[in-house]
Amino acid sequence: MTLSNHAQNPSAEYGSHRTKKGKKTTRNVLLGFAAAVLLLGLVAGSYVFNLMQSFNSGSTKIHNAFPEESTRPQKAEGNTAMNILVLGSDSRGSSDADVEANTATDQRADTLMLVHVPADRKKTYAISLMRDLWIDIPGVGESKINAALAYGGVPLMVQTVESLLQQRIDHVAMIDFQGFKGLTDALGGVEVDVRIPFAPSSGPKAGQVYDAGKQTLNGDEALAFVRERKAFSDGDYQRVRNQQAYLKAIIGKVIARETLTNPVTISNMVSAVSPFVSVDKDFDAAAIGSLALSMKDVRAQDTVMFTLPTLGTGTSPDGQSIVLADTTAIADVTAALAKDQVDAYITAHALDKGF
Repeated sequence: MTLSNHAQNPSAEYGSHRTKKGKKTTRNVLLGFAAAVLLLGLVAGSYVFNLMQSFNSGSTKIHNAFPEESTRPQKAEGNTAMNILVLGSDSRGSSDADVEANTATDQRADTLMLVHVPADRKKTYAISLMRDLWIDIPGVGESKINAALAYGGVPLMVQTVESLLQQRIDHVAMIDFQGFKGLTDALGGVEVDVRIPFAPSSGPKAGQVYDAGKQTLNGDEALAFVRERKAFSDGDYQRVRNQQAYLKAIIGKVIARETLTNPVTISNMVSAVSPFVSVDKDFDAAAIGSLALSMKDVRAQDTVMFTLPTLGTGTSPDGQSIVLADTTAIADVTAALAKDQVDAYITAHALDKGF
């Protein structure tokens, strides 16, 4: 009697079924994985969309942030470096028109920074400008640089910085100090390296001692830390150094893995900061997200901060205490920005290259 194939090889049919079942199982796993990825993408997309909506609806748009085009420096063809003017203030003004119009306002910029993002997107450079820097304000004459905001709103401030550094500013972000407070609390506090111990001279934290060394500050403590100047022998110079130390700490905490992988923290950050931020109309969440994506490999240590060199303090013809501009040093910084070679400038002048 001749045995059938099945009889001759009893495992043949089972093997065939097992192969078919294995293929089906594999297919189901792959389909399930694909569905999970798709679902994750939809959820993440919805989450990101909601974050973008939260920022765009919560922040204020400055629709007329820039001066007349004829007054502005032009970028060389193919230059993809980006310059962002960051203004820190204790008051955003009573209305959008206060910061947009080329008219007098009651505003002062307590913190001024030009953030330069090079074309290769490998680092970020933040150049602090002393608020009492005595320079020429277009159409006004010699005055403290922070007064440009009072004389003509954001457009005149942009024009003043562009005139000083001969660099075109691509975007503007104006942040009320209260936003720093909210951001700090949303992150659960920020560890700052206090270089010079002090006690705030006024405000809610007046008399509280900030010991030298690393201190974890909450929102109110951080706000006092970045505001204080009277407690220091060199006043605003140390205040600027403290602001830089705080911003470095914030950047390090924001881009830390435990922050970026925590949706609740990210959502809290956006909600806490947005109401205290004003940006030019093109610097919305999509533009900021695109910039962030292009800088995905930048780490905390790749953020370099320094202060535009000065000649120290002095007195203006009308008796004001001012900071004297170092025109030679400013020319060197201007050349470095124009060539997108800020790192070479930092190396040549032995400046601190990071955290």
